Amino acid sequence: MDIGQTLPLWSIIPFVGMLLSIAVFPLVRAEWWEKHELHVAVFWSAVFLIPFIAVYGFEITGEQLSETIVGDYIPFIVLLLGLFVVAGGIHIKGTIVGTTKNNVIMLALGTVIASWVGTTGAAMLLIRPVLRANHWRRHKEHVVVFFIFLVANMGGCLTPLGDPPLFLGYLRGIPFFWTLQHIWPILLFNSVVLLTVFALIDRHFIKKEGKEGREALALMDSADEKTPIHIEGAHNFIYLAIIIVAVILNGSIPQMDVFINPATGITYGFSIGGVHVGVEYIVQIALILIAMTLSLKTTPKQLREDNNFEWAPITEVAKLFIGIFITMIPALALLRAHGASLGIDTPLEFFWATGVLSSFLDNSPTYVVFLTTAGALGATGANTVASTVGAVAPEMLLAISAGAVFMGANTYIGNAPNFMVKNIAESAQVKMPSFFGYMGWSAAILIPTFIIDTLAFFI
Repeated sequence: MDIGQTLPLWSIIPFVGMLLSIAVFPLVRAEWWEKHELHVAVFWSAVFLIPFIAVYGFEITGEQLSETIVGDYIPFIVLLLGLFVVAGGIHIKGTIVGTTKNNVIMLALGTVIASWVGTTGAAMLLIRPVLRANHWRRHKEHVVVFFIFLVANMGGCLTPLGDPPLFLGYLRGIPFFWTLQHIWPILLFNSVVLLTVFALIDRHFIKKEGKEGREALALMDSADEKTPIHIEGAHNFIYLAIIIVAVILNGSIPQMDVFINPATGITYGFSIGGVHVGVEYIVQIALILIAMTLSLKTTPKQLREDNNFEWAPITEVAKLFIGIFITMIPALALLRAHGASLGIDTPLEFFWATGVLSSFLDNSPTYVVFLTTAGALGATGANTVASTVGAVAPEMLLAISAGAVFMGANTYIGNAPNFMVKNIAESAQVKMPSFFGYMGWSAAILIPTFIIDTLAFFI
């Protein structure tokens, strides 16, 4: 049953309430919020579920919850948990002073590797070294903000390993290296623009550190005994590789005849509430949990202590995103039902529609909706990209891919690593912008960049 055809628009009120709670409560009742995040998530979930059950019944509600929790939330949180634990066992040790030059280098490095280890993997690997390098500074929240822009979002645009939307495109027939071949000029342009803006802002804030700050910087920069940069816990890179293989197998196994049940035409497995749990699902979850367990068992506790590793960031993400995923059900259903009738048929429209919705909704299903919409336009020509949803014009696919990945940086909830980076920074006593404060940064810096992208690449 396509519930999106019958759901009223006001059914998204619990989702809006969930977002406003994340935005407002930390500002007005911070201590209360820290203790009751899960309670708020449960409350808004109930506000959606109770009337939904009354109208659609327990069976359809169960199917929707299974699709959301079993199909989306569990793989989502297990992947984040695995990357969080494994990356938390890798300690980049050495004297790195948070100068503008060094910060630019670290941000650029994170942007480069994000497409190969995922935005979450790159963010978890580098956020702690970045924070340690800048611990001497009073003004450093901007460093974390640009880290989210580049490492936790834009850097993941080159391959399906970088960001989940592109992986879903890969599963639907988009060639693995298509985005690498076509989107790199936009990433290069955006990276140069953002790193230049960052360097100017960073130099401004270094000047504001005052005499005491400048003396601390000079002392660290001229120290005779600097610890060479080296990696401790490097064996965790093996576990990181296992997680990457698990993600690849999730997409590869359904294409292997040996795993296909001839009677059903899909992989062997079982059903939970109408959701197929196939071999690929089990293999991915199992490999990630094995990698995580091995990391916990084989990494010295002292190394994690040196990394200031704690469970609070991933715990907060798990509590808040269960509420987001559940209350998001009607929003995504409405989008799936009416996305094709929105009249979107140009690269500019696909870029902004995909991007704006990806800023607040899960960018993976948003990407799929607009990819399907683009496939329905019936593109023709030698350069069209074949997919399981139809032939897609390359300029449309480029716009959808860029919108889904880039604009996840517009809000804290646009991409899961955003929230995790924020929480880790706050644990390190960095005073991060509020939900709306962060959107102020993105409105001032990202939106003008995206407008230039539009003029240069999507018109």
